[in-house]
Amino acid sequence: MGDPPKPRRLDAVVRERFSLTWGRARDRIRAGKISIDGRVELDIGAPVPEGAAIVFTADARRPRIEDALLPPSAIHHLDADLVVVDKPSGLLTVPYEPGDRPTLDVLLRAVLSRRCRREGPAKGRVRTGVHVVHRLDRNTSGLLVFARTAVALGRLKEQFKEHTAHRRYLALVHGAVSSRTFASHLVADRGDGLRGSLERTPRWMKPKTRIGKAAVTHVEVLERLGVATLVACRLETGRTNQIRIHLSEAGHPVVGETMYLRDYRGPVLAAPRLMLHAAELGFVHPGTGELVRFSSPVPPEMEAFIEACRAGP
Repeated sequence: MGDPPKPRRLDAVVRERFSLTWGRARDRIRAGKISIDGRVELDIGAPVPEGAAIVFTADARRPRIEDALLPPSAIHHLDADLVVVDKPSGLLTVPYEPGDRPTLDVLLRAVLSRRCRREGPAKGRVRTGVHVVHRLDRNTSGLLVFARTAVALGRLKEQFKEHTAHRRYLALVHGAVSSRTFASHLVADRGDGLRGSLERTPRWMKPKTRIGKAAVTHVEVLERLGVATLVACRLETGRTNQIRIHLSEAGHPVVGETMYLRDYRGPVLAAPRLMLHAAELGFVHPGTGELVRFSSPVPPEMEAFIEACRAGP
């Protein structure tokens, strides 16, 4: 006898069952309008057992925003020192400007606070605060670690400062890029209001400073897909928008890019989101001293776009 069929993700089932786009399918789930065997399910990645009844209820009440945007499956690891979470595309890590909401840090605090109340006093005092260690761009998805104590924050930040934390991203980029290492000095404004490398700044531009921050990105080709290339990017440093800038300046902007297109003149692939995902995260645990590593699969909408590229124009 063969192995039983592997349960499918809820968003994939809803998308197929109701002939929706990935975005519409996820919106219905997050709005609390989809139930599995009579139980409302807000987790877009929830497994759907074979033969389960999937029902769409148009007038279902909208759930709390933290449940819709940050389901239980988004938390990869939680202990007294830290929490590792899978950030969805389109969500800010922390506020960029006053009034930005919702943001991942606020949603995470709400989730932990509710968990604390649910577990009750028998579990003792549970910390619900989180401290930002590093960030991901709004439209980049993937793994982030938040510290839960001041000691953990200091130890984790030191690893990111010393570039000893492991970070590996998957990206789909325009054109046929080659495996190589990009090294430059990034400035916040190269003269046109955009971040960029001093070494690649046109002569006619006047950066506000001539002292940039060293940025190193190692790029490995995983698969060539005609007009695009699937690559893995390992960060040696972690500057803002580093991967996007380096690839764009090389003439291979990330698919779905809207800001760092630079002087790219090739065919632009229309994508539902930025095709950049933080797939691996590793560091020395600040409490135990052990080396830990976490991985996150490519989100369904990104995987679907990659599959479409494999199928041809």
